[in-house]
Amino acid sequence: MRSPRKVLLVMLAGVLLIAGAGWAVSTRLRSPADEAALRRPPKPSLVTAPVERVKLTSTVVVSGTLEYGSPLAVTLAGVVGGQDTLQRATRAPRPGRLAEGGLLMEVNGRPVFVLTGKVPMHRTIVPGAEGADVRQLQRALRRLGHRPPVTGVFDRATVAAVTRFYARKGYTAQQPTLEARQQRETLRKAVRTARETLAAERQALDAGRDVLPLKIKVSNAKADLKAAERALDRAGRRLTPEEEARRDAAEAAVRAAEEKLLEAEQALAEATRPTTAPTAPTTAPTTVPTSTAPGPGPAPTPPADTRLLELRVANAQAELDAARAALDRLDREAGEARTGRLEELRKTVRDRKEALRTAEQALRQARQLSPARLKVAGAKADLAAAGALLAEFERTYGTTIPPGEIVFLPKLPARLHETRVKAGETVEQAVATVTSSSFVVAGAVEAADADLLKEGMQAVIETETGRTYPATLTAIGQRAAGLTAGRKGGDDQAAGSEPVLITPSSTAGLKRWSGKTVTARVTVGATGAQVLAVPSAAVVTAADGRPRVQVEVAPDRVKEVEVRTGLTADGKVEVTGDLRAGDRVVVGGA
Repeated sequence: MRSPRKVLLVMLAGVLLIAGAGWAVSTRLRSPADEAALRRPPKPSLVTAPVERVKLTSTVVVSGTLEYGSPLAVTLAGVVGGQDTLQRATRAPRPGRLAEGGLLMEVNGRPVFVLTGKVPMHRTIVPGAEGADVRQLQRALRRLGHRPPVTGVFDRATVAAVTRFYARKGYTAQQPTLEARQQRETLRKAVRTARETLAAERQALDAGRDVLPLKIKVSNAKADLKAAERALDRAGRRLTPEEEARRDAAEAAVRAAEEKLLEAEQALAEATRPTTAPTAPTTAPTTVPTSTAPGPGPAPTPPADTRLLELRVANAQAELDAARAALDRLDREAGEARTGRLEELRKTVRDRKEALRTAEQALRQARQLSPARLKVAGAKADLAAAGALLAEFERTYGTTIPPGEIVFLPKLPARLHETRVKAGETVEQAVATVTSSSFVVAGAVEAADADLLKEGMQAVIETETGRTYPATLTAIGQRAAGLTAGRKGGDDQAAGSEPVLITPSSTAGLKRWSGKTVTARVTVGATGAQVLAVPSAAVVTAADGRPRVQVEVAPDRVKEVEVRTGLTADGKVEVTGDLRAGDRVVVGGA
C-alpha cells in the first residue's frame, strides 16, 4: 500500500508535466498578427566609432627572403698557366671568407688569386704592358706590402713585386714556357745568322777592291772638311798675330798721348794759380789810437805768361785724338779683314762639304752596281728585320700573369657563397658566386606603394617568431634589380611591381634566418606625437570638396563637423577640427 506522501508527489509531477506541455504548445501557436509583427525589420540605428588619440605610423609591407647581399658570379678571364690547354680544376673554390690576396682555387696546379679592383682582368699582363689594369694590380700589391711604384707599366719593379707575392703564397710566378724559350732562341739564331751573312758579303765586296779608291776619297774629304771647320772656328774667335801686334802698338800710342795731355794740363793749372807777395812783420804800438784808417794791402803778383803751356795742352789733345782715331781705324780694318777671312773660310767649308757628298754619292753608286754590293744591301735588310723581330719578342718575354690567375672583385673581403665547379671538372663558365658579408631582404612591392618609397627610409625586419630588427631601404627599382641580378630567382618578378632591397642595420642574430622568408615594414610616414584619429570610413567628402565627419550628439542625432585630414595608417586617418577624444563619429548605418 502506497504512502500518502508518494501519492502526492506523483500527482504534483503530473500537473507540472501537463502545464509544461501546454506552455510549449502555446509558444508555437501564433496568430497572423503576431506573425506579421515578428517579421518587421528592426528600427534603423547608427554605427559609430570613437575618436581616439593615438600615434599613427604608415608602413609599406615587403615580403622577401633574407640572404647575403651583392651576389656576383665569378668567371676566369682566360687560361691559367702559360699554355692554352684543357683547364681542369685541381682545387675547387671553398665557401667562406675571401680576403684580398687570398687563393680562390687551383687550375692545372696553378693558383687563382682574388684582388680588389673594378677593372676586370682581360689579358695576359706581359713585361712592358701599360694600362688601368696594371695600375690596379700595382695598387693591390702595395696594399699587400710589396710596394711597387704605381706607374701603370708592368716594369721590372712590378715584376719583382709579383714574384715576391707568388713566393709568399707558395707558388712560382709564371715563367716563359718551353715554346716561348724555343722561339726566343730561334730568333736569336736568326740574328746571328744574318750578322754572319752581312760580314761575309762585306768581305767579298771589299775583296774586289773596286771601291777602295772611292773609300780613300771619302776619308780624305772628311779630313779636309774637319780641317776647314777648325780653321773657321779659330778665325771667328780671335785676331791674327799681325793684327794683334798692330792693335797693341795703337793702344800704347793712345796711352802715351793721354799721359802727355795730362802733364800739359797739370802744368797749365799750376801756372794759372793766383799768388800774393809776402810782407815784413811789424811791432804793434803800445797805445791804441783813437781812430784808424785803412791802409794799402799787399801788392798782387802780375800774371804769368801761359801761352806756351796752353799750346802744349792743345798739341797733346790733338795727338790723343789722332791716336784714338788710328786705333778705331785699325779695329775697323781688322774687322773688315776678319769678315773677309770668315767668308772665305765659310766658302771653303761649303766646298769641302760638297766634295764629301760627291765622294759619298760616288761610293754608294759604286757599291750598288755590282752583285756583291746588292748582296750586302740584302744582308743588311735581313739583319734589320731579324733584329726587329727579336726586339719585339724580348719586350714581352719574362715573368707574366696569365688572364685566369687573377680575379678582380669590386670589394673585398667577400663571402664565397656558392661553388659551381668541383675538383676534376673542366673550367668553362662561372666557377663560384660571391656575396658581401652583410644581409639583405630582396622583395617587391606594388607600383602604387613604390611611389611612396625613397632610399634611406627606416624599416623593420620581422621574423616568423615575431622578433624584429632595425633596417634601411637601400635600393628600389632598377638599382635594386641590378644588385640582385646574380641571385637565383632574381628575375622572378610579378608584372606591375617594383623590386626593393632592404639592408639590416646589424647582422647580429640574423645568420640562422638566412635563406628564409621574412617580413619587412618600411615606414613611409609617422605622426611622432599622439593625434586625433577616426576610421577612414568616417570621413566623407561633401559637395564643396571639403572633408567632414558626422558626430553623434544624442541618440539618433548627429551634426556635421568639417575636418582637415592628415596621415592615414592601419585604417585610420589623422583629423583636426572641432573634435575631442571620446566623441563618436558615424562610420555607417543599418
